Amino acid sequence: ISLEQAGGDLQNLDFHLDIDGCEVQRGNTADMLFKIDDIIAYVSRFMTLKIGDLLFTGTPAGVGPVSVGQHLQGYLGEEKLLDFHIR
Repeated sequence: ISLEQAGGDLQNLDFHLDIDGCEVQRGNTADMLFKIDDIIAYVSRFMTLKIGDLLFTGTPAGVGPVSVGQHLQGYLGEEKLLDFHIR
């Protein structure tokens, strides 16, 4: 996601996850323990990051198991970035 798509501030970006059309998680990057830039800089000390790489940092409340056939959709701001079915 570009800075413009994120509304100009990656340190204050809403995100959420829907499963089968129901919201199960919601958060904001301002609530993270470490700033996004700091996480990327730290990881980059040990490996080369490329476009499309994902860094998993934890999860807000609402995490739970998923089942085969469920439809997951993940959003940063209002932009859908993930859209897939569990197989």
